[in-house]
Amino acid sequence: MSTASEPDPAARGRASRQYAEDFVAEDDVLRDARARSAQLGCAPVGPGTGAALRTIAAAIGARAVVEIGTCAGVSGLWLLRGMRPDGVLTSVDIEAEHQRHAREVFAAAGVAPSRVRLITGRALDVLPRLTDGAYDLVLIDAAKTEYGAYLEQALRLLRPGGVVAVDNSLWHDRVADPAQRDPDTLAIRALLQAVASDERLVPALLPVGDGLLVAVRQD
Repeated sequence: MSTASEPDPAARGRASRQYAEDFVAEDDVLRDARARSAQLGCAPVGPGTGAALRTIAAAIGARAVVEIGTCAGVSGLWLLRGMRPDGVLTSVDIEAEHQRHAREVFAAAGVAPSRVRLITGRALDVLPRLTDGAYDLVLIDAAKTEYGAYLEQALRLLRPGGVVAVDNSLWHDRVADPAQRDPDTLAIRALLQAVASDERLVPALLPVGDGLLVAVRQD
């Protein structure tokens, strides 16, 4: 039982999560990309998730990364900053306007145009045209009801030892609440179950941002 002088455990938890979220500060370019995202009505990864993605990309020495969902370039820029200097990011989004903003963000950050391949189109039409086993990391952050299909494509695209990362894996705390049965929540739960039961994958569910599922492909 808490006393008046003891902070509420829930409040401590919220404070700790916010501290972790702010641990790696975003610069002016990322803040601009985040503002552009808000104007476009798309939700980018949070700073904590971005920092985690950058760390993962750096840890595996990523040269080839696929991003499903460009938005205005927030997650793409975090990934590029963790990738090898010669690495190329392939980013797919159905909205050309999103990618126009992302291109401007990458240019402002000093990213060479040769390091970014932006493809406009529906992800499930684009991904099958990409090369099997040619990618180090795949980030999934687009239509939630299509997460299962994205996972199938990601596992085809990844090399052994590659990483699939899935944003919004806690989905605004809805995934952990069994009473929530909307299509997006059900799709994310199904994805989590599929990853947890796949013997090819070594997974972890990280409580950063809105939840980041990561899994290493081992063949």
